[in-house]
Amino acid sequence: MELLTDLLKTLLLTSRDLIPIVLLFGFFQLVVIKQPLENLTRILVGSLYVLIGLTLFLTGLEDALFPLGKIMAEQLTDPVFLQGSAASVDLTDWKVYWWIYVFAAAIGFATTVAEPSLIAVAYKAKDVSGGAINEWGLRITVAIGVAFGICLGTFRIVTGTPLYMYIMAGYCVVIVQTFFSPKSLIPLAYDSGGVTTSTVTVPIVAALGLGLSASVPGRNPAIDGFGLIAFASLFPIITVLAYAQIAQWLSTREVKVKTTKKEK
Repeated sequence: MELLTDLLKTLLLTSRDLIPIVLLFGFFQLVVIKQPLENLTRILVGSLYVLIGLTLFLTGLEDALFPLGKIMAEQLTDPVFLQGSAASVDLTDWKVYWWIYVFAAAIGFATTVAEPSLIAVAYKAKDVSGGAINEWGLRITVAIGVAFGICLGTFRIVTGTPLYMYIMAGYCVVIVQTFFSPKSLIPLAYDSGGVTTSTVTVPIVAALGLGLSASVPGRNPAIDGFGLIAFASLFPIITVLAYAQIAQWLSTREVKVKTTKKEK
């Protein structure tokens, strides 16, 4: 009964959020463009699918993904788990939390590969490039960036080091990479950093950060609990730009090898 109540409440809230979007499109179509809507039945059915899908997804976030991230952080930082067979452990030592780093990297990789917005961008990138950009290659590259970023972000929470140091250093790397990367892939790399922080990745990562900061001694969830999303946005840019640079280098090298063979 409680689940049904949550579903109905979420359905009403989702409807409230979607109505302005529908009215906006309708206004521009009928008043500004002054053209009738084509395939009205299909649009209405699709809108209904969106409403139902968002309702179920948001309910799942609230009842499953948010609690899951928090529970995993609490369990992996439990002194009993960290102690293992040892007589005692220093809970302020960052090295004892290595399972957290492994879990953060794994969950970052898995959620990014399953991220709907990244799938859409990768599909469009392959379509526009005529197959030159590999769909799975882009998704895996972005996922590796997110995995490394969230792993480093959990390390920052455990150690309590300032967030701005990591972000400033990361964007310095991005700026340098931008000068040496193929110009055609720079916009895609920057977009890849944004699409990772979407419907699947954000809830779990945010819950992980808050749960971890609440469990590690000396950490404040309000100060240390946030910031993982910034890592998840930054490091995919670095990995995609690196992927582009490596691909360009391999292509140039292949051309040089062929040219050398022809000359011989």
